[in-house]
Amino acid sequence: MRLGYHTITWGGVTGDPTGVTSVKDLVYRVPGSMPRALRDIAAAGYQGVELFDGNLADFAAEPGRLRDLLAETGLELVSVYTGANFVYSELLPDELHRVRRAAELAAEFGAEHLVVGGGARRAVGTPDSDYDRLGEALDTVAGLAEDHGLSACYHPHLTTIVESPDEVHRLFDRSRIGFCPDTAHLKAGGGDPAGLIRAHRDRVRHVHLKDMRDGRFLPLGQGDVDFDDVFAALREIGYDGWLLVELDHYDGDPAEAARLSKSFLDERTGRPDAPAGKK
Repeated sequence: MRLGYHTITWGGVTGDPTGVTSVKDLVYRVPGSMPRALRDIAAAGYQGVELFDGNLADFAAEPGRLRDLLAETGLELVSVYTGANFVYSELLPDELHRVRRAAELAAEFGAEHLVVGGGARRAVGTPDSDYDRLGEALDTVAGLAEDHGLSACYHPHLTTIVESPDEVHRLFDRSRIGFCPDTAHLKAGGGDPAGLIRAHRDRVRHVHLKDMRDGRFLPLGQGDVDFDDVFAALREIGYDGWLLVELDHYDGDPAEAARLSKSFLDERTGRPDAPAGKK
């Protein structure tokens, strides 16, 4: 397994305000400096990086800027994160338009994975039919990703209709998309991250790691997530893909957080990872 880090820690996540009136233009974006983030990630010893769709789109007009930055740091672009409501039929074509654009850019820069979150909770509650709509939309997303040589995986997330273990099971009964377990979101939703990895062992394509305690997301080893069991579960299912640290809503120094999590991973995986860009 190789180690990567998401740039979200360098400023948290925002959206594009044009998305309020133009769904096709709504993206995730980290407001911090991407050059600083990639340099800090590489300095901490990681080999890969994940970007939000909006930050990747910022390089679309000048792709050489990102390629040069990846070459300088020795990092691989592992994955791109996007998302949508997916349950509103009239909006879905515009949402799929930008998911397709994210897949195109991810493929252009050599990413392996398209990570997708979403599934809106309606103000009036969640009808069971919304899981059917979400499952069908995610099957379409999986196909879009495959068309671009990517593997699509779904990331359960707080505030969506896929938070609890039951909701995770309900979705995967309805969709063929892969699974990106996020240790902290699964725990916050009332689940056992290792147990859910074991339950959906054939779907795990990509893994997000973060710790948590008392509702706060934290660097690895500083919270209550049972990572010994998480790593045991990953070994049991034969997972050999990326472990991607994704620490959001963090008010400390992002570079120090990356170093803390890297030290924890080195200790728990039994060996220091190779320096960025080397094997």
